[in-house]
Amino acid sequence: MSVVIPDDILKATKMTEDELELEIAIMLYKQQKISSGKVRAWTGLTVIEFQHELAQRGVNLNYDVEDFQSDVNMLNSLGLL
Repeated sequence: MSVVIPDDILKATKMTEDELELEIAIMLYKQQKISSGKVRAWTGLTVIEFQHELAQRGVNLNYDVEDFQSDVNMLNSLGLL
């Protein structure tokens, strides 16, 4: 599915298509509608670039207890803990 944003709306934002796409992606991430991986796949950002964009906007990483436990389990399985 594609969403068409009229040219006059794009011009009103004073943003490029890529900038507007990134803003929409980060807004959806902030609302926990999509994952960081989905944002990066959509926008082509690296992990570091994505984290930098979040920091510029004062948006926290979506990282909860389940994520932490998953990371601990992974580190245990790799023998790093």
